[in-house]
Amino acid sequence: MYISRRSVMTFLAGAAPGAFTRAAATQLPPGIQIQKGPFQPTRESLKAYTVPQWFRDAKFGIWAHWGPQSAAEYGDWYARNMYLQGSRQYNYHVKTYGHPSKFGFKDVIATWKADKFDPDYLISLYKKAGARYFVSMGVHHDNFDLWNSKYQPRWNAVAAGPHKDIVGLFRKAALKAGLKFGVSEHLSNSYNWFAPAHGSDKDGPLAGVPYDGADPAYADLYHPLPKDFDIAKTPAMSRNAPESWKLLYFRRIKDLIDNYQPDLLYTDGAIPFEEYGLALVAHFYNSNARRHGGRVEAVYTSKGRQDCEVGTCVLDIERGIAEGIPPNPWQTDTCIGHWHYDKEARYKSPKLVIDMLVDIVSRNGNLLLNFPLPNSGMLDEAELKILDEVTRWMAVNGEGIYGTRPWKIFGSGPAASTAPLGGRPAAFNERMRKEFSAEELRFTTKGNNLYVFVMGWPGSQVIVKPLAVNSSVERVKVLNVELLGFKGKLKWAQDEQGLKVQMPEYRPCEHAIALKVTCA
Repeated sequence: MYISRRSVMTFLAGAAPGAFTRAAATQLPPGIQIQKGPFQPTRESLKAYTVPQWFRDAKFGIWAHWGPQSAAEYGDWYARNMYLQGSRQYNYHVKTYGHPSKFGFKDVIATWKADKFDPDYLISLYKKAGARYFVSMGVHHDNFDLWNSKYQPRWNAVAAGPHKDIVGLFRKAALKAGLKFGVSEHLSNSYNWFAPAHGSDKDGPLAGVPYDGADPAYADLYHPLPKDFDIAKTPAMSRNAPESWKLLYFRRIKDLIDNYQPDLLYTDGAIPFEEYGLALVAHFYNSNARRHGGRVEAVYTSKGRQDCEVGTCVLDIERGIAEGIPPNPWQTDTCIGHWHYDKEARYKSPKLVIDMLVDIVSRNGNLLLNFPLPNSGMLDEAELKILDEVTRWMAVNGEGIYGTRPWKIFGSGPAASTAPLGGRPAAFNERMRKEFSAEELRFTTKGNNLYVFVMGWPGSQVIVKPLAVNSSVERVKVLNVELLGFKGKLKWAQDEQGLKVQMPEYRPCEHAIALKVTCA
């Protein structure tokens, strides 16, 4: 993103190293300071943001949704659900560790060892698989920071658990490999999300015995909830919290930004706590601009559609795909299985992963794909096999993915004519997805080339109807057709029925194939 020359010169002239401002143009809560720069902590000011070129070109990122909740290897939201009597994870916890009044999440943290964690090896696998950016977990709803945290000194990955600066180690490995580096934060919901830790069993031999979260000695992990706090009526993902928590949230994420300088910052939800969250976004952009000569190369993702419609940030859609072709770049974040590692999870097939990647890119989006790490920090065999198939496919077809832009339509075929996907709008609509067949086509463009992804092996011939000489989509004169990964010449013809391509017997890859159509 380029800001006006006048804004840049004013910014550079007036901001000495380390300079901060209370953002006098805006009334901010006490204790809030942000980096000076072209952005003020207001929605109006943040409208000036545009998505940097690197993100638009990258298309594919890999995420390690990893932390102390991975220690039990029993799925996502473990730190909350282990306090919900009768839940799958509560039952597992009691059987494996004991009752949560005696062995709580603070004790689970001590079992997270990361004894096989090799960030350089992992990043090398992700880069080979085609990822152009990597995202580390920064902090989940469990209130445990994965960096050497100034404002969470007792409950962070350097002070407890593996005693390793997870964010720092991942950052070093990613930058060394030439990848952009991102962090995710899920902290804003923690105050309400963690409330069940203050409860107790409703029935049974330990009914009424408080869980360990009620012990004030651990309020820095489980939060100091007021006595009248209604645990049963508090939604997990709500953000009803006191000002003291909002300020602590701001300070911790600002600490993460300042000390690890991510290229991408992912927030789980919409921009939190209005003036606190807007201040963080402005600080993030201004800090990034200072390191890039006034050019903002940062990406902030939000799940708040209204946040992103005005240009403030990149829209992130959890486990779902946008309808049509949104005008601005966006991102899907999803996982091959459960968010946190689950030894009983079933993973997406490699074909489904590739189908999603191509579909998302054809709609002007990026795919951020989580490979959950187990306690040890080393991928399991099934995950390695999925990575290997993605690696082999991207080696053949990456040309039609990286640096591309959407065409007039994202695709054609039975699934392309169904909207929204699975009958659900955007978020979480992937649950209804099925693997694509060869009837399904997806399109991307780069220069004078149109890439036609055939989402399965078509047999002896493929007909691309939108490229008919009398097409209602766009009148395109085809000059040449190639099959990525195949060195021979193809026989083809363009007529009123479409672009007809005779396919060779040789299949260059499994799953989707890509035709490179050179146009006049």
